[in-house]
Amino acid sequence: MTSDPTVATFLQALGDTPENVISAHLVRRGLGRAVWTGDPAHFQAAWVQSIHDPGEPCGYGEDAAALWALLQTLDGWKYPNVSLSVAEDLAHLMEHELGIPYRLYADVYHTLTRPAPIIPHPDVRRLTLDDLPLLETSEVASWCGFGGPAGLLREGFAAATLVNGQIVGLAQTYAITERHADVGIGILEPYRRRGYALAACSLVCQAVQAIGLTPVWSTGEDNHASLRLGQKLGFIETSHRVYLIPPKL
Repeated sequence: MTSDPTVATFLQALGDTPENVISAHLVRRGLGRAVWTGDPAHFQAAWVQSIHDPGEPCGYGEDAAALWALLQTLDGWKYPNVSLSVAEDLAHLMEHELGIPYRLYADVYHTLTRPAPIIPHPDVRRLTLDDLPLLETSEVASWCGFGGPAGLLREGFAAATLVNGQIVGLAQTYAITERHADVGIGILEPYRRRGYALAACSLVCQAVQAIGLTPVWSTGEDNHASLRLGQKLGFIETSHRVYLIPPKL
């Protein structure tokens, strides 16, 4: 956890909402870099960039010029993510400066405020620290938000689909703040559309709600499978952010 009082001030100004749960989580744990202009308590523009996945930094603030100036100080970015209200202005500014068009791609946020459904499945169960050796061999896990598989099992929640003793699907928390937990799922292609994802995600959402947090579900505007899964779990759309996507080279 961060002990830098300036960063703590920035995090307080950033707030704790479904849209910034991942950014706040990464910065608080030292797994993300935060840069801003102005007073951290009242920043004009800010970016949060994951150390492990720098390509998709998240920008905060409504001043497109300030966001663009600050973004240029970061290395490794590809698809900046910003609020809907500033996305078009920033895209136009970047197109003017770089000479390439950027298209807008919606990042859709949902929350689960009613009790998560109970959907048992014989091949799906919660994981504990006793499952660490099994999780370490998984092809579908992502623990960059917790520093490793042990961190995920200690600080977050995970539920696995097990076939022949191997993890073929994993629902997990990707980020946790004082109010929210970002939940997602990865599952190998041959095991999709069998009800595994629904059962695993329901277990993780139940665990999140049991400690008083609100589950968050975010996905791309055209990820119809993920959108349908969120709806089946009871998630309700709350807001959008926007990725700025350059043309394919």
